[in-house]
Amino acid sequence: MELQLRPTLFWDIDVKSIDLEKHRASVIERVTSRGRLDEFRDVLNYYGRDLVKETLLQVRHLDKVTLAFCSTFFDAPISDFRCYKLAQLNPEHWNY
Repeated sequence: MELQLRPTLFWDIDVKSIDLEKHRASVIERVTSRGRLDEFRDVLNYYGRDLVKETLLQVRHLDKVTLAFCSTFFDAPISDFRCYKLAQLNPEHWNY
């Protein structure tokens, strides 16, 4: 099975130059954060659920909605995600 990447997800690089194994973390993070649900399923099928979960646990940044989705989908506490821990070290200004 070959993973088809949508060029609009990778606007900053040529999709044909992406090595799916070497750039695995970037592909998983970008598709999870900005891709559609069917693209996320394709990534799960290509890399396997466990590898995707472990990769997302180590990603440095996920937006709040994506983090909540990943936490629920993989049944992992939000506090296990590296991006959550990093966000706690750099608190944002209060939103009045």
